[in-house]
Amino acid sequence: MSITSDRPAAVPEPGLIDAVWTDGSGGFTGVEPTAAWAEEVRRLARARNATLLAHNYDLPAIQDVADHVGDSLALSRIAAEVDSDEIVFCGVHFMAETAKILSPDKRVLIPDARAGCSLADSITADDLRAWKAEYPDAVVVSYVNTTAEVKGLTDICCTSSNAVDVVASIDPDRDVLFLPDQFLGAHVKRETGRDNIHIWAGECHVHAGINGDELTAKANSHPDADLFIHPECGCATSALYLAGEGAVPDDRVKILSTGGMIDAARQTGAKQVLVATEIGMLHQLRKAAPGIDFQAVNDRASCPYMKMITPAALLRALREGKDEVFVADDVAERARKSVERMIAIGNPGSGE
Repeated sequence: MSITSDRPAAVPEPGLIDAVWTDGSGGFTGVEPTAAWAEEVRRLARARNATLLAHNYDLPAIQDVADHVGDSLALSRIAAEVDSDEIVFCGVHFMAETAKILSPDKRVLIPDARAGCSLADSITADDLRAWKAEYPDAVVVSYVNTTAEVKGLTDICCTSSNAVDVVASIDPDRDVLFLPDQFLGAHVKRETGRDNIHIWAGECHVHAGINGDELTAKANSHPDADLFIHPECGCATSALYLAGEGAVPDDRVKILSTGGMIDAARQTGAKQVLVATEIGMLHQLRKAAPGIDFQAVNDRASCPYMKMITPAALLRALREGKDEVFVADDVAERARKSVERMIAIGNPGSGE
């Protein structure tokens, strides 16, 4: 990903609030998310003709000030549809890249270019080239949580909600290289029953850290709760084991994308739900179903990269036009085709 920060800001008017941010190892700080801050953010966005997109894992204040909140792919598809000059993507860098891939004529900003992703970083383009050389006839299926360069080397993308359908659509005699998340890959292998799916050993360090022992203890202490489990989690297999052993009723265990969690929250009859994913998701779940008690399986499951999208970082992006995201035209074209092939199978999914 290429970043530039020397393009002049498009908003010459003085700010409506006095705010001086500081730059540290954890990101930009020094600005509180007050009502005046929110008003200024929205004013600047209007002045720039910018649409603000926020991921479900962002800080609650960032989610609340955004025009749209959701999964990364759903947001990127919104970016392609809105009539705006700029997209400000409050998320991590691969998400902003995906928005740029689908919106090549729009200016895409990320509030802090240093907001990376341990899962996307677990496989490089060179890694994938070498892996493909070992299996030259295989179909490469990449989760959307990958860099633009990796998507550009991919045959078909997938999301956590459609990964099973994507792999099931591939000729059963063809080998499949599935990357980069080993837990989502294990879920796909289990659901499809394929023995010719090869899985990259990558992981999201936050989701991988939500373990089966924690889930089991939570489930035992909340016997009437539904379990919403993201397939990237290290505890996904444990959840299915609990259901299989009868420790938790099968209909209470739901393996879901973050977008799927929102839908399930509106439909469940449970009074309490245990949630295994990044804790930023709880904010949207509580807004979607305020009468339900949502509790994190692991309340320490917080992504430090997502939390780099701070109120100070967002204000900086809108005032100074930083940081802009670029994807090389040839890479973007190849990556776009891998996303379009996914959409063509009939279940485009929403995102991670």
